Amino acid sequence: MSTALVILAAGKGTRMHSDIPKVLHPIAQVPMLVHAMRAGAVLSPERTVIVTGHGAEAVAKVATAEDDAAQIAVQEEQLGTAHAVAQARQALDSFTGDVVVLYGDTPFLQPDTLERMIAARAENDLIILGFEAADPARYGRLVMQGDNLERIVEFKDASDEERAITFCNSGLLACDAQTLFSLIDAVGNDNAAGEYYLTDVVEIARARGLKVTAVACDEAQTLGVNSRTDLAAADAVFQANARSELLDLGVTLMAPETVYLAADTIIGRDTVIEPNVVFGPGVTVESGATIRAFSHLEGCHVSRGAIVGPYARLRSGAELAENTRIGNFVEIKNAEIAEGAKVNHLSYIGDASVGAASNIGAGTITCNYDGVMKHRTTIGENVFVGSNTMLVAPVTVGNGAMTATGTVVTRDVEPDALAVARAKQDNKPGYARKLFDMLKAKKARRDKGA
Repeated sequence: MSTALVILAAGKGTRMHSDIPKVLHPIAQVPMLVHAMRAGAVLSPERTVIVTGHGAEAVAKVATAEDDAAQIAVQEEQLGTAHAVAQARQALDSFTGDVVVLYGDTPFLQPDTLERMIAARAENDLIILGFEAADPARYGRLVMQGDNLERIVEFKDASDEERAITFCNSGLLACDAQTLFSLIDAVGNDNAAGEYYLTDVVEIARARGLKVTAVACDEAQTLGVNSRTDLAAADAVFQANARSELLDLGVTLMAPETVYLAADTIIGRDTVIEPNVVFGPGVTVESGATIRAFSHLEGCHVSRGAIVGPYARLRSGAELAENTRIGNFVEIKNAEIAEGAKVNHLSYIGDASVGAASNIGAGTITCNYDGVMKHRTTIGENVFVGSNTMLVAPVTVGNGAMTATGTVVTRDVEPDALAVARAKQDNKPGYARKLFDMLKAKKARRDKGA
């Protein structure tokens, strides 16, 4: 049976106190909406519909960047969750199969949970996702009779016996498309908020003699985000789970609680991560590398045996080959560092390539930007770049060449050549003492005048 996803992402998120739509706030540097889309992707949906509202254009941009086949439906007025799902009707026109309704602010659903919901559809007309709540608080209660879901009772309407139920409603469901929209058509808004609630479809389905059940998952999977506090808590949950997974895979985290990971961070076994390392999006670290303390990595690839940091920054496009060394206060951007090459101290290497076994001296800078365009620097193999060298791109330094300390390189250096480009030093005997005496006398006159 074909499957379609409807992801509700129209809410403003008033309690976030933000101009950014709630579902675009990040967890592990990825918008919550993208987490929800990736969770649903396990079902290989034939169609994905994102229901937008507040900040519709921004939400649509993120959704289609993640899945260019995603369809966008706009909920012009936020009149409740059933009304939101109804906006997907046109996008699902002619679709025959199951619809799974997810929420863009519920980022932790696991693949097996969604697969169990779809499997349960074989013997049921409507599936509700529930969870055992540690603190049921004001969640809606799922009243079960054996395997059948009798009704959902909101806290305010529940009897004392029903309030004792700990099996609660997540709001997520699965249902045949035609049946779902038929049930939604029957939902009314005769309630205090005047909204059309998706949960009402359970009672309507039961009244029609349809078979309704609930599938259970861990409460953590249903964690929703409605405030900055919730967002921080959700991010902490993600980080704890991701760190635990890395440890189980054989990665050494010297101080796990201080390492911050992105949703797509990949780290190989026997890699050592020292304290206070931040991983941005798009980072792959192969096995056996070392990332030293206080380093920041994003959009880069680090090969086996490489050592990075401490206090290093790898930016987008940084490619480190095996056994490279990137040291303290070094920044690499859009550059390839070949096997065994070293950039150990206080340097910036951007829009460049550094050949195998080359050594980049302290304070070296590739001057890659002329104020309008970026230019590339090419450094060959076995090159020794002296400290405080400025490489004014575009420029090439050939294999086996050397630059003298303090050199400004403005034209290509042929292989095995020594480049020297600095003013000639001139020592003036006794001049330092004369200069100091003159300056001290000047200071004394100024102090006396004050």
